Amino acid sequence: MAEPRQFKTEVQKLLDLVINSLYSNKEIFLRELISNASDAIDRVRFDALKDESLLGDDTQWKIKLIVDKDAKTLTVRDNGIGMTAEEVENNIGTIASSGTKKFLEQLSANKENLPPELIGQFGVGFYSAFMVADEVTVLTRRAGADGKGVKWQSKGDGFYTLEECDKATRGTDVILHLKEEAENFLEEWEIRKLIKKYSDFVEHPICMDIRREEYERDADGKRIEGKEPKVTIEEETLNSQKAIWQRPKNEIKPEEYSEFYKHVSHDFQDPFETIHWSVEGNAEFKALLFIPKKPLFDMFMPDQKDRGVQLYVHRVFITDKCEELVPSYLSFLRGVVDSSDLPLNVSREMLQEAKAMSVIQKNVTKKVLDTLADMQSKSPDRYLEFWTNFGSILKSGIHIDFANSERIQKLMLFESTATEAGKRTTLEEYVKRMPESQKEIYYITAESSAAAANSPQLEAFKSKGYEVLYMTDPIDEWIVQDIHEFQGKHLHSIIKGDVDLDTEEEKKAHEEERKAEEESNKDLLAKIKELLGDKVKEVRLSKRLTESACCIVNDEYGLSANMEKILKAMNQEVPEAKRIFEINGNHPLVKAMHDMLGKDDKAQQLADYVELLYGQACLTAQIPLDNPLSFAKKVSDLMGKCSL
Repeated sequence: MAEPRQFKTEVQKLLDLVINSLYSNKEIFLRELISNASDAIDRVRFDALKDESLLGDDTQWKIKLIVDKDAKTLTVRDNGIGMTAEEVENNIGTIASSGTKKFLEQLSANKENLPPELIGQFGVGFYSAFMVADEVTVLTRRAGADGKGVKWQSKGDGFYTLEECDKATRGTDVILHLKEEAENFLEEWEIRKLIKKYSDFVEHPICMDIRREEYERDADGKRIEGKEPKVTIEEETLNSQKAIWQRPKNEIKPEEYSEFYKHVSHDFQDPFETIHWSVEGNAEFKALLFIPKKPLFDMFMPDQKDRGVQLYVHRVFITDKCEELVPSYLSFLRGVVDSSDLPLNVSREMLQEAKAMSVIQKNVTKKVLDTLADMQSKSPDRYLEFWTNFGSILKSGIHIDFANSERIQKLMLFESTATEAGKRTTLEEYVKRMPESQKEIYYITAESSAAAANSPQLEAFKSKGYEVLYMTDPIDEWIVQDIHEFQGKHLHSIIKGDVDLDTEEEKKAHEEERKAEEESNKDLLAKIKELLGDKVKEVRLSKRLTESACCIVNDEYGLSANMEKILKAMNQEVPEAKRIFEINGNHPLVKAMHDMLGKDDKAQQLADYVELLYGQACLTAQIPLDNPLSFAKKVSDLMGKCSL
């Protein structure tokens, strides 16, 4: 008698959620079990490329459904890879994925707000069997293993048993002891409906013994009473088996695409975009790719981020973790690429070196970027929806794919000083709107569009009618360094270096005026630098302020405050930045400070004003204050004096 073992805590939580609240559509249990069976067959086919002995005499791939109405059981049987006792323990008794644990925490806290049936994303669809079964038995034997098989059994009550059993052939039987309310899943018509709906495209035959009763009839075709019917039982294949990506597009219905997408992505929404095409010539392959509506739960998990598009060779599954197939900036894609040019015994090293892989990747990348460009041109609102969900991932390609950098730049969207709320603009549209006097593309990096819009550094640009792009994604700080120019226009940060927006004629006209302003403020600038000391690298008059009294800017090649914040959040060592403090010589407060110079009784007041102005500039630039308490006290003191 096998001794009961207790599930790990996270497995029991998972079972409770699955059984009691998670799945609203219980019928998907069959799809999950068939998908697992199909994966097991693909695995043994792949492993057998290196070790044919794994197959023995059994090479007729099959997933068999066995119905026993008397015992009220439904069995899903495959002749795939099978499992050892240790693999059963690891795959069913525990959940090793930290992503699954995180998902369970989110689900437990927010199950009313999360879409149902997301559990399949983590490869634990097996547990969906407990939605319809009050007991599940698994009989399995690993391909190539000698001796007996393994029997796993549980009622989903927190315990399971694991013991040896007699199993003559490799593969796995999952036996569901159905609940009374789930006995409809023993009916032929119900099973046929579910196979057609969810698993018709599965490559391997899904078979079932079909019982038929044939009654003897008279010459008029009427049934002869009193005679027992002739009973025949024949095995029938319930699915079409033809890989959906091998079929012509005009023969495939939208709902078929949708169901296949759900199969490969474990998403339960329809795909946002479907891309289906074939290539002949230097590289021959067929591809069926999907863009999800939203980022999938596993997209940013370290152990899942490279899993997306599945690679097949001559319809044999090879891998779903292949960075040589799809570049990382298209990692949101799901689907299949089936090549005719790669050998079946392909290895990891061969994939990296195979010329065909490089050609396939170039074709896949081009097709996806073409599709996005077409969407951007013809359906801008729809493209904005895509960009909102996946823009941050896509534009990372500028940093890693030099060959396609310009194409990706054209696909980028930004908010700007000229866009309405919720709208975006492209670099091409920006350039078309540029006044003749404007020679560069201006942008500001910030942690949000609100922070960018309220930046005092915008003032001179607004007064000139020059549009400024808001770059508010953390990745923008990196990619903008790789975009030196667009359509001959250099990109210029408005918070770095010096700025002079005057034309040559305006510079000549204002030359004397500027010299006089510099001369008259020379002593004030020196005093401010003296008071601030090493806090700033330089103090100078600003050419970018028209309303505000002051602002902080960076050297041309210095780190922005936003970049520093991002790097510190990544636990990176960041050298202390020495920024430039700019003041507006025409501001009343600055003029008042000028009048305090050289007056002993005003020295402390001037020092306080400098500290307050510098603190104000830091806050505007979202830079933490060195001494917030001192700043707050000086503000209070100043307000108190003003009220007297």
